[in-house]
Parts: sequence; C-alpha cells; structure tokens
Amino acid sequence: MNIPVIYEDDWLLVANKPSGLLTIPAPGKQKRTLLKLLNDDFKNRSSGYRLHPCHRLDKQTSGLIIFAKGKSMQQRMMQVFKQRKVKKTYLAFIYGKLARNQGWIRNPVDGKSALTRFKTLQRLKDFCLVRIQPLTGRKNQIRLHFKQIGHPILGEDRFALRRDFKIKAKRLCLHAQGLDFLHPVTRASIHLEAELPEYFKRFLS
Repeated sequence: MNIPVIYEDDWLLVANKPSGLLTIPAPGKQKRTLLKLLNDDFKNRSSGYRLHPCHRLDKQTSGLIIFAKGKSMQQRMMQVFKQRKVKKTYLAFIYGKLARNQGWIRNPVDGKSALTRFKTLQRLKDFCLVRIQPLTGRKNQIRLHFKQIGHPILGEDRFALRRDFKIKAKRLCLHAQGLDFLHPVTRASIHLEAELPEYFKRFLS
C-alpha cells in the first residue's frame, strides 16, 4: 500500500492511516498492519532503525498517527502524550442534528472522567460535519461520547446498529485530521493536517 507520509525528520514520522487497516497486530487479526507496512519500507531503504507507534487509531478510523524512530524516542514522545501536550483534532459525520453548534461532552468512559469538545462545521439534511477535540484519551472516547448523546458517528457498527439509521455509510466516518505538539527534541511547534479522505468528499457531494 502507498501510505502517505505527512511529516518526517530524524526522530519522528507521521503517517496518514487509511481506514480498515490495523495500527499494530492484534490477537487473531490480520497480520498486515500499518506498523508492518512502514517498517518493511524502512527495511528496504536500509534505514537501520525501526518505527514504534506513539499512540493508536481504531482500525476503522483514518488519519494522522505518530511513529518514533527507535524505542527511546517512542518513550519521549509518549511522555508528551501523558502530559496532555498533544492536541488531536478529528472530523466526523454525526447522525442527526446537534442541539448546539458547539459544546462539551463530559460523560465518563469506563468509569473514568472524559471530556470531548466539538463544533459543528456544516449541517446537512440528516447529518452534520463536526470538528472534535478529545481533551482526555479514553479508549473509544469519541465514538462512545457521541453514541451516549444520541448522535452516533455515521458508519458506527460497534456501539450502534447501522440498520437503525436512515443514512448508510460503508465505513466509520471518523478522521484524525490534525495534530499539534511540541517536538520532544527540537522543541519546535509542530502543526500537521491531513486532507479530508476521498470517501468523505464523495459523501458530502
């Protein structure tokens, strides 16, 4: 697969993961993962190091994901995440029409506090294009939060049933569109964006 690389330096690489591809291997799941594809490419380039993921995206979620070149850099970048110094921005198609154009979702996830900020960018007939920023990093936080308020993400098939909704989507309409963080080595402010996937563009049209 031709995996788009959005950013690369001597320490980090940021790839634009396609939907339907696992980030790392999972028990009993397909062996072809984003990590393997990228490391196979690096091996062919005789780069002399391996990539290690600094965070994850669901299989069905597309978008930006950071990899470290070497274990020590992975630990440094993961520390930046633990300090909540990485701002992640997602775009999603949300079923129905939200009562407010912007706001917060504060419902707990797995018994832990969770906070998600959202802003409606475009209202269509039966769904909305929404920009989302998770302020905490709970597993499946975005998907669960919007399901909890009665507006699941289009294409959701794990926390909601697709047949329950008029609009049918072939994939989960959730895209990790932006990343902002302070580089752990150079201390430079990094701002990255991935364009809207073609599937999103076709859905809007």
